[in-house]
Amino acid sequence: MRRLLSTLFVALAACSSAAARDEGLKLPAPTVDATPAAGEATAVFAGGCFWGVEGVFQHVRGVKSVRAGYSGGDAAHANYDDVSEGDTGHAESVRVVYDPAQVTYGQLLQVFFSVVQDPTQLNRQGPDTGTQYRSAIFYATPEQKKVADAYVAQLTAAKSFPAPIVTHVTPLKAFYPAEDYHQDYMRQNPDDRYIVINDLPKVLALQRIYPERYVPGWANGR
Repeated sequence: MRRLLSTLFVALAACSSAAARDEGLKLPAPTVDATPAAGEATAVFAGGCFWGVEGVFQHVRGVKSVRAGYSGGDAAHANYDDVSEGDTGHAESVRVVYDPAQVTYGQLLQVFFSVVQDPTQLNRQGPDTGTQYRSAIFYATPEQKKVADAYVAQLTAAKSFPAPIVTHVTPLKAFYPAEDYHQDYMRQNPDDRYIVINDLPKVLALQRIYPERYVPGWANGR
């Protein structure tokens, strides 16, 4: 009985922690940010199932398009079945195309750490486990690396999270778009139980915590 009660306590505590994390966390703005450039820029992130990551960034002001895909591995190919097996080294990721005049790379990182995912979870997010669900920032330029490293250090120094940040900051090797049925998934499947439980709270957190960054429409021209 004592072991059962202990197990139940741990489970309830984990659920409570997950529920609190779903509410998002307002974080300080980056003290180091990218220099605004003319034209569009691209950022690639991994933070668990790409449905929710895509859905959150589609509601960020200044984001032009978001595409779900795979990145971070050594395999010169990627598809959902192979990535799900964990054999490719790739993580479910998203490629964000944005206007630096409206939203900076640092501000995207702020949203990423605040509401997109829990950066203290190693090789998992929510109900999904495995290296394909790891937290990662794939930088395409030295400046992106500088900003990402500085922000991780800033959040660590401020003790913004109750546990160490395990987000990988690694160079972008390639990005492989996911299958069509994974694209724009949250918008097209708003009543999907997984979306309602795991991803919709993140969008609502974005709207509540950063109302000035939130747009009700969806990126990708919709």
